[in-house]
Amino acid sequence: MEYVVDTCALTKQFRKHKAVNNISLHIKRGEIYGFIGRNGAGKTTFMKMVCGLSVPTSGELKLFGAAGKEAAKYHSRIGNLIEQPGLYSEMTAWENLHMKCLALGIHEEDYENRLLATVGLADAGKKRVRQLSLGMKQRLGIAMALVGKPDLLVLDEPVNGLDPQGIAEVRKLLLKLKAEKNMTILISSHILEELYKVADTFGIIHNGVLIQELSKEELDEKCSDYTEILTKDAKKACPVIEQTGCRNYQVMPDNSIRIFDVIPEPGKLNMKLVNEGCMVESMHMVSGNLEEYFLNLTRD
Repeated sequence: MEYVVDTCALTKQFRKHKAVNNISLHIKRGEIYGFIGRNGAGKTTFMKMVCGLSVPTSGELKLFGAAGKEAAKYHSRIGNLIEQPGLYSEMTAWENLHMKCLALGIHEEDYENRLLATVGLADAGKKRVRQLSLGMKQRLGIAMALVGKPDLLVLDEPVNGLDPQGIAEVRKLLLKLKAEKNMTILISSHILEELYKVADTFGIIHNGVLIQELSKEELDEKCSDYTEILTKDAKKACPVIEQTGCRNYQVMPDNSIRIFDVIPEPGKLNMKLVNEGCMVESMHMVSGNLEEYFLNLTRD
């Protein structure tokens, strides 16, 4: 397995506070990695270390298979948009891109216009940045990150503050970059529902700790529909549930039981529970909810 980013116990500490705490994370080539966490969870700090904008306190960071000083050589293969795009408001979109090209020594003919077309701003090159909508500025920021044809694109909250149309435009662009350029993308957000539409793998961070790393298929399984049984005696109910062949269930802190297997005959299960002295207050189907799963996982 080829990893573009591979960290082991990566840590960043500011005085007594560990903004990133022993994170071991793996990003495969050609995938979109959704990095999710609440505001202040440590997403931006981690991304800055990946891009070489911040130095780790401890741990190991591998980029394209290289570690230590060798890894630093690969920072030029990373494009990033962290926090807000650094744009000159009185310059046009084309001029902003041209300045970045000059800084990187790129002199290809029509290079700026091709980048603008890639991000859906082909007709906005002559517009000053102050005339652009928030969504257009975000796409221009992504175009700036694409200067130099990076192999890894790091985007920190690129849809933050955008309206539904702007979010859809950025989503479409990310999927296009992956499909047409096989680009590896690390994207952070606190909106799980939106990341779900583009990401192949998810890393969930809370208070600086990576509490879960899972594929889209694994996330689907964890957020699948389930039957919820409310009873005051979950301990007595569990053996009865297992007699029906259901093994994939979970007893919650409030004593409710979530059964993720399909129950062949819910009525018979209800009758068996009552016969065994388990008072069933309710039994109903619940649709899996990604936001609820995230909130439960990150609840202190």
